[in-house]
Amino acid sequence: MLSLSVAAASRLLGLLAGGTATRARTRAFSYGRVVDAAARDGELRVFVVAGEVSGDSLASRLMASLRALSPVPVRFAGVGGELMCKEGLQSLFPMEEISIMGLWELLPHIYNIKRKIKDTADAAVLFLPHAVVTVDSKGFSFRLLRQLKCRYNQVAHPVHVHYVAPSFWAWKDGERRLAKLHNFVDHLLCILPFEEEICKLNGLPATYVGHPLLDDAIGLNTVKEISSVNSMHQRSDEVFRQEHAMSPDSTIITILPGSRVQEVARMLPIFLQTVQHLRHTFNELSLVIPVAPHRDVRAYVENAVRSGPFPVVLIPGGTLKERYDAFNASRAALCTSGTAVMELMLAKLPCVVAYRAHFITECLINLRKKIDFISLPNILLNSPIVPEILFRACTAENLAAKLSEVIFNDEARQLQVESADQLLEMLYEPIKQRGCLFQEELHNSSLLSNFYSPSTIAALTVLYTDKHQQTVHQN
Repeated sequence: MLSLSVAAASRLLGLLAGGTATRARTRAFSYGRVVDAAARDGELRVFVVAGEVSGDSLASRLMASLRALSPVPVRFAGVGGELMCKEGLQSLFPMEEISIMGLWELLPHIYNIKRKIKDTADAAVLFLPHAVVTVDSKGFSFRLLRQLKCRYNQVAHPVHVHYVAPSFWAWKDGERRLAKLHNFVDHLLCILPFEEEICKLNGLPATYVGHPLLDDAIGLNTVKEISSVNSMHQRSDEVFRQEHAMSPDSTIITILPGSRVQEVARMLPIFLQTVQHLRHTFNELSLVIPVAPHRDVRAYVENAVRSGPFPVVLIPGGTLKERYDAFNASRAALCTSGTAVMELMLAKLPCVVAYRAHFITECLINLRKKIDFISLPNILLNSPIVPEILFRACTAENLAAKLSEVIFNDEARQLQVESADQLLEMLYEPIKQRGCLFQEELHNSSLLSNFYSPSTIAALTVLYTDKHQQTVHQN
């Protein structure tokens, strides 16, 4: 199922190593660059904060790249999850304590969140970081950065970098709100190509560093001898079924209910009811659920599926290979709106996207939104490639009807599969250009082996972007 173009794109990682050397640009010593401040102190100190599973993954990859690329030793402090802790972070408190989604849903937790922001700001000031990097979770991140900005003196302060631009383009008055971020954000790392230009037009320095989907594409290109997408799918399918004692004749549907407890509790029952509506459609039906690395999420999912009528396989959602093996073995997927939709596109697994929230939250979303779609593939391609069943329409009956169409309608399936290549090209081309600019800027052959990795581009941007300038590179 994986795209041949993904394999080709990931092989481009080594092309620069064989290219003609270019002269590095000369530039003055800068007191605004993180790498220069770290060199003076003999170590790089990065305070990094993530508040949800996807942010934990992004931040952990960034941390690994910073350690690999920094000319001096690196120390980390902040808030994060399991993956960030594996990269050397001792989290101030469990990341899940600030992982809250929705407007109405936040109200009961406001006091606790305010206290966590103060505790985090206190720790950041004591750490004396060269850079503060916040990853997504804009509600917590922006309040933290704003509070930190008020505490600094005017002589020197760390560079403030926010990773993943808020979806300003989706909301009315979004660009007006975006312009205010420059008061406490020095640089924005964007994961969608069109965001960089819009940010700059609104006075906010920004760099498109690549969507994390591209890191997955690179990570999955590990078996060089496979030349056929079909053979890879067949082998992966058989191995996955054998490993999990699943019948070779069963139809597998993957369910991705989300990564937060509150959204899993809302979406998983609807998804299980949806599959119940399909019980007479297939001779054998099996479910696979990638479970987010969160103790409470796993406990909820295990309890919810314990007495179900279908065989259910739970796999660790934090493991890249196991997730994509499950996707490759599946016929279709039900997915809560989020980053998982992009993963399904990479795997070329047709899916239906669903989303429910508290009634008041849904009303506010309908009042404020200015785009027609909620899932990134549809937004980027400006077309309803992936079916979306949202809000009050998100019922088991409606989802079952649409999922049946995706499973049995060859035209609908093919549309999603063919769109994956177009989407990947759209995301990858600007990264190639960014890589060439960094090559010209730094002229360091040791950086080239993973040059087009989004995490590498993000790390180089953190290290070498001057907070006093609009961009590192002038086109």
